Amino acid sequence: MGNRFQVKDRFADGAQYIDGRLRAGTSGRSHTVVDPATGQEVLTYELAGPADVDEAVAAARRAFPAWSGATPGERSDALHRLAAVLAAQAEDFAYAESLQCGKPLKLTTEFDVPGTIDNTAFFAGAARHLQGQASGEYSGDHTSSVRREALGVVGSIAPWNYPLQMAAWKILPAVAAGNTIVLKPAELTPLTSLMFAQAAKEAGIPDGVVNIVTGAGRDAGEHLVGHPDVVMTSFTGSTAVGKRVAEIATATVKRLHLELGGKAPFVVFDDADVEAAAHGAVAASLINTGQDCTAATRAYVQRPLYDAFTARVAELMETVRLGDPFAPGTDLGPLVSHAQRDRVAAFVERARGYATVVTGGEIPGGDLAEGAYYRPTLITGAAQDSEVVQSEIFGPVLVALPFDSDEEGLALANDTPYGLAASAWTRDLYRANRATRELKAGCVWVNDHIPIVSEMPHGGYKASGFGKDMSSYSFEEYTQVKHVMVDNTAVAAKDWHRTVFGDRT
Repeated sequence: MGNRFQVKDRFADGAQYIDGRLRAGTSGRSHTVVDPATGQEVLTYELAGPADVDEAVAAARRAFPAWSGATPGERSDALHRLAAVLAAQAEDFAYAESLQCGKPLKLTTEFDVPGTIDNTAFFAGAARHLQGQASGEYSGDHTSSVRREALGVVGSIAPWNYPLQMAAWKILPAVAAGNTIVLKPAELTPLTSLMFAQAAKEAGIPDGVVNIVTGAGRDAGEHLVGHPDVVMTSFTGSTAVGKRVAEIATATVKRLHLELGGKAPFVVFDDADVEAAAHGAVAASLINTGQDCTAATRAYVQRPLYDAFTARVAELMETVRLGDPFAPGTDLGPLVSHAQRDRVAAFVERARGYATVVTGGEIPGGDLAEGAYYRPTLITGAAQDSEVVQSEIFGPVLVALPFDSDEEGLALANDTPYGLAASAWTRDLYRANRATRELKAGCVWVNDHIPIVSEMPHGGYKASGFGKDMSSYSFEEYTQVKHVMVDNTAVAAKDWHRTVFGDRT
C-alpha cells in the first residue's frame, strides 16, 4: 500500500484543486506536511492566497447553474459513483490519513474511511429526498407549497483532527442539495481532502463543483469566509476561531454553520457496570489520541464507584500500546504535531500543582522520541473550576471527579461553556431518561460514548456552536426554503384588496 501510493508524485502539481485540476498556490509561502510519528517531511507545497480563493469561488460559481439544475436522481447517481470510487481507493485513503495525522492504521481502516464511504452512500440516497411541506390550501383561496433550493457557492473550513471525514461532512450535504463548494482544509492535513475532490472528478461530478484551497486561516480562510460570492460558511474548529469566522460571516450576511469545541462529560451513576464504564472511558478518551471534540474528557463518578472506576481506568490505560501507526499492534499514535503534544503536556504539568496525575503524563523516549507521542493520562483531585476540567485539552487526558447525588452529577456535567456530547452510564431506565433530558449536549449516549451514524445529526449546544452535520437535518443548513403561493380563484378584485383601497362589494 505505502509503496504504490507516493505522496510527492500524487501532488507534484500542487495542493490546490480548482476547477478540476491540481495546481500550486500563489501566496508566495510554502508549508510542509510532517509525519507526526517520525517528524519527517511528507510533502512541501505552496500555500493558497486570496487570488487562489477568488479563482476557486469563480469556478464554483460557474458550475452552480448546471449542478443545481441537475435532477435529484442525477446528483444521487453521481454520489453513488463517488462512494464506489472511495471504496476502490480505501487503502490509499487510509494510508494517507494515517501518514498525515499519525492515526493508527486500524483506526483509519475501520473508522475514518468506511465512515466516509457510508456518509457518501447516505447522501446519495438523501439527494432524492429534498422535500418541502406538502401542497395545501391553507388560506382557502390559494395553494401553498414549499420548495427547497440550493443556496449557491458554499465556503467551508475543515479541521485537522478528522481531515477526510470532516471534508466529507462539509462537501456531501452541500453538493447533494445542489450547491457547489470551496473547502479549505487545515494546512497540516490536506492530503485526503484533495484526494476526495479527485475522487469526485473520477465519479463524474463536474469540474468546479468541488474545489479545495489549502492555505493559512488569516489569508485563505478569512478571504473565503468574507468573499461576496460565497453565500454560506460551514466551519468546524475551535470556539475561539469560530467567533472570528462568525464576525466575518455576519458582516456579509452569510448563512452560518458552526461546529466548535467540546468538553464532553462521562457521567457514571452508582448502579452502572463499572467494567463497562471503565472500558468505555478509556476508548472514548483516547480515540484519535484524544483529538476529538466529542471525546470523553470529564468523568463524573458517583462516590460509591469512584475508587473502583479510577483504579480500573488507570489499569486499562497502562495496557495501551503506543507506537508506529502502521504497525499491527499499535493502539495509540502520536498527536498531530509536536506543537499540539507540547500544548497537551503543558496542561498536565500545570495540573500537577493542584491535582494528581494517576498514570501517564509523560512524553515517551526511546523509539518514540522523534514523534509527537504522549502517554494516556488520568488526572484526579482537580476542582470543578480548574483549567483541566473547564478547558479543551484535545489530547489523551481524562479527568475524573466524584459526585454524590444525581442532581449534583448532572449539574457538574452541564457546568462548562460547551455542549457538544455527553454520556450517562446506568442500568436504571428512569435515570437514563432523566440524563438524556437534562444533559445539555447535541448528542447524548447511554452506556456508550463516541459511536456515530450517518442517519443521525451531529452538532452542539452553547459554545459548541449550532447547526447539524450528517443526516437529513444537514439539508436545513444547505438549502433555502421558499414558499410558493398560487391563487386559485381567478378573481380580479379580491376581497382583501379593500383593506388597501375601495369598499366591500
